[in-house]
Amino acid sequence: MSDRLLDFTQTPMGKQIAGLLGVPTPPKLRRAKSGYAAQPLEGRSVVLGSATDGELSPALASALHEMGATILVSTELPGLAPVKKAAAAAKVPLKTEAQGEGAYAYVFDASGMEGTAGLRQLYDFLQPRLSRLAPNGRVLILSRAAENTASVAAYTASTALRGFIKSLGKEIGKKGATANLIEVGAGAEPTIAGALRFLLTEHSAFVDAQFLALSKPAKGAELDRFVSPLAGKVAIVTGAARGIGAAIAETLAREGASVVGIDRPAEEGALGLTMSRIGGRGLALDVTAADAGERLAKEIGGLDIVIHNAGVTRDKMLRNMPAHWWDQVLEINLGAILRINDSLFTNGLNPGARIVCISSIGGISGNAGQTNYGATKAGIIGYVEKLAGQMAKSGGAINAIAPGYIETQMTAAMPAIPREVGRRLASLNQGGLPIDIAEAVTFMASPLAAGVNGRTLRVCGQNYMGA
Repeated sequence: MSDRLLDFTQTPMGKQIAGLLGVPTPPKLRRAKSGYAAQPLEGRSVVLGSATDGELSPALASALHEMGATILVSTELPGLAPVKKAAAAAKVPLKTEAQGEGAYAYVFDASGMEGTAGLRQLYDFLQPRLSRLAPNGRVLILSRAAENTASVAAYTASTALRGFIKSLGKEIGKKGATANLIEVGAGAEPTIAGALRFLLTEHSAFVDAQFLALSKPAKGAELDRFVSPLAGKVAIVTGAARGIGAAIAETLAREGASVVGIDRPAEEGALGLTMSRIGGRGLALDVTAADAGERLAKEIGGLDIVIHNAGVTRDKMLRNMPAHWWDQVLEINLGAILRINDSLFTNGLNPGARIVCISSIGGISGNAGQTNYGATKAGIIGYVEKLAGQMAKSGGAINAIAPGYIETQMTAAMPAIPREVGRRLASLNQGGLPIDIAEAVTFMASPLAAGVNGRTLRVCGQNYMGA
């Protein structure tokens, strides 16, 4: 179902009427129309700033230059020295920011900041410029992970950035712009470039006010495979016949993967249509079957990417919930993932394989009538955290994506008022689309996320619940 308020307020008359009535005007989000490009920021300006003792400028300057950005700097800010030094070493050209000049993105190296004095440098960088941020623009802050800081004051400043980014996201969302934070662990600098190609481009249109933690990549990880990053990879997607699952399958194929879509036998017809569009293969399979994992390993084998998307809701207050509803949700949403992965760990995964599980905002904030669903989605978050170490031993990774309100057949069936509330409970003032989840899954499944393991990324437009 389309968002009629969004569609209406994009017309000249609708925008005028909305302004007169004080009705919210959701921004039109700019989403990626094709796969990852070699220079996605070509023709766009990015203002790069740094704290006085910033350490990440070399990686940032090089990555932005390789993305085709015009890098602007200000001579008025105290963090200019590390940026200029990094640019000179990498032979990256810089331009001086003109008075009152706007930009597509503002990127700030907050590593090395300590206490309130350090946070003031962030204020000095962003405060005079935010009004000139382009529609659908980006604010991106990079810091050292708190556990890798050297002092109490630095630890405090690092953790303060999370609250800052959440508040800023609510200020700039009306422009369709997003603000996010990257926390860089020790040895994770080589993975910054991949994260920037997601968070600074239209591939992350519905990812807002989140923090992405990067860790040291596995030995031999592909760190510069930015175009067709999934070429030669074999992927499976459960629940692939329709909706979010179909969008995931299509987006993985767009980036070069050979996709095997899986869905229950009753969806075999729809699954076949989806797979035929992308040149993939369909496999009718009940993921809750005791031998589902063995069948996947036997019939496909050698998997590089596993996407656990299949899931259901059976909503009812716990006091009224029948046992079979509880069991059905637990088995499809969580039990199947555990059993299938246990089988694949034995003989179904290639070295360096990446697994992505679909969690939910419901597993973070909870919803009345969804104790079964919330338990499974919170369980997934814990599951990927616990398995990260095991996956890392073979050079792989496991992560989760937590969608917020997404425009699907399920949300279209909601009553009108809850549906409208769900859309507006976000900084971006609208629901997401299946492609937003698919883009995040594809990022996590690709070498661009080489530094991400055991993490959950919310894709919710900064939904206020659990924000």
